[in-house]
Amino acid sequence: MPDLAVLAIFIPTFFFVSITPGMCMTLAMTLGMSIGVRRTMWMMIGELLGVAIVAIAAVLGVASIMLNYPSVFEVLKWLGGAYLAYIGINMWRSTAKMSVGGGELNDVSRYALFSQGLVTAIANPKGWAFMISLLPPFISVERDVAPQLMLLLGVIMVTEFTSMMAYATGGKSLRIFLSRGDNIKWLNRIAGSLMVTVGLWLALS
Repeated sequence: MPDLAVLAIFIPTFFFVSITPGMCMTLAMTLGMSIGVRRTMWMMIGELLGVAIVAIAAVLGVASIMLNYPSVFEVLKWLGGAYLAYIGINMWRSTAKMSVGGGELNDVSRYALFSQGLVTAIANPKGWAFMISLLPPFISVERDVAPQLMLLLGVIMVTEFTSMMAYATGGKSLRIFLSRGDNIKWLNRIAGSLMVTVGLWLALS
């Protein structure tokens, strides 16, 4: 188990990195704006699983294999980015169809939302770079790796979930504001533009 001094450094470090706007946080805000916090949680579950996979892989050394085969990253990045951009374009074009309740995106399955979060987390090269550089220094080779990893992973999961909930809730509040009067078209365009931005960000990063 990491000692208290290590946790005292790790917790605020990861919190500030997690709360900083990034691909996953932007995606959480966009979906919170479009479909509400409750349905966005399916994306969050996928994202948390993806982050856990990346964290474990970074500690176990699998990341070094991935870095030697960048084509794997490229395929994941472009597929995930293209899908998010496709959804964003549909949101932009569906100004008359989307309602306050979420419109066309309400037809997106839980599995699709889950997959969005999972792919975005795993295909994010900055996430890999961060985990590779941050986690190993907090793991002591003189102690069992598994308990240390599980505790640090628990901190990561709680921090990531809290951050995404904050972004999704903010997106929902923005949706309520924009949904008043004739602002629904701006809701669609803002959400669609953000979704396309996340897709391009993922593909080109």
